[in-house]
Amino acid sequence: MDDRNGTITNIIRERAKELLEKGEIAAFLGFTDGSLPMTTRPFVARSPKDAARLVWNDFCVMNLANYLPALLKSLEPKRGPKDPPPEGPLPRVGVLATGCWSRNMVVQMQENQLQRDRIYVIGIPSRGMVSRRKVQERFPGREILSVSEDGTDLVVEGKGLKERINRWEVVRDNCQTCVHPTPVISDEMLGEPVERAVTDRFRQVEEIESLSCNKRWAWFTEEISSCIRCYACRNACPLCYCPTCFVDDSRPQWVGKSIDSSDTALFHLLRAFHCAGRCTDCGSCESACPMGIRMRLLTKKLEKDVFELFGSEAGLDPNVPLPLTTYNQEDPEDFIITAGGDGA
Repeated sequence: MDDRNGTITNIIRERAKELLEKGEIAAFLGFTDGSLPMTTRPFVARSPKDAARLVWNDFCVMNLANYLPALLKSLEPKRGPKDPPPEGPLPRVGVLATGCWSRNMVVQMQENQLQRDRIYVIGIPSRGMVSRRKVQERFPGREILSVSEDGTDLVVEGKGLKERINRWEVVRDNCQTCVHPTPVISDEMLGEPVERAVTDRFRQVEEIESLSCNKRWAWFTEEISSCIRCYACRNACPLCYCPTCFVDDSRPQWVGKSIDSSDTALFHLLRAFHCAGRCTDCGSCESACPMGIRMRLLTKKLEKDVFELFGSEAGLDPNVPLPLTTYNQEDPEDFIITAGGDGA
């Protein structure tokens, strides 16, 4: 039985314990076991003893960058809103990072939410995380109690159940089309860089783009029809750190708070545009959604547009400004309507 995740888990525990013992970091952000099979949850180890609870497996799907700004702030000296920033070096945090998580950390640096010298990054080149939903769909009505990895297969076990399935077939959609699985920043790396040749990274978006306008709208309204406005997608997103989210604002109220189809549609569209040029397609939104809504395809569409219009991908270089926060004279101007033009 292949136990590469067990090996990585042991290394993570050893390194986190060592960094905490030496006082190089004040906390370590990783994962621990979830309360259900095929789940993990983010976990902060604050002492060397806590490091023994850290785990690494195929179901570490939540983007840890989402928790970094608040965790770092919680470690700073308490101060009032008018007090000056604290002097001297501030506490650091150790954190795990795959390709997309590290890119979100870069975006947070570009948006002044994170300082590079306050994080110690242990990079893990990603082989793709497994979709719990895809595994469950293979065994409808069966209770799955454990999933272990063996070579290129997963061994799925439950009551009266023990079957092997191909691992790659149940890897999350965003991981299957990922072209940057290796972290772009790290202080140490566990494993060799991963190269993944993907020729159809926008295939799912292009399938929807090929539909007529009416059919695209029908796809969108059907996709969001089960949304219960729980905001799990927003809360799991490493890009959502506005002091007051537009959906929570009541003066003015930008969008209704009901599950009426127009309110729900407006929420998903505004949220997607808010992520344009910033989203790394980490898939946390879809993984967190209890209704199985594929809202990631909306942000993927905008990722495709930004890539084609500006040749830019989010979070690859901390020294390059985000595409929608800058401009140059060579930017496309097709959207500008001039007198005598088609829109005159």
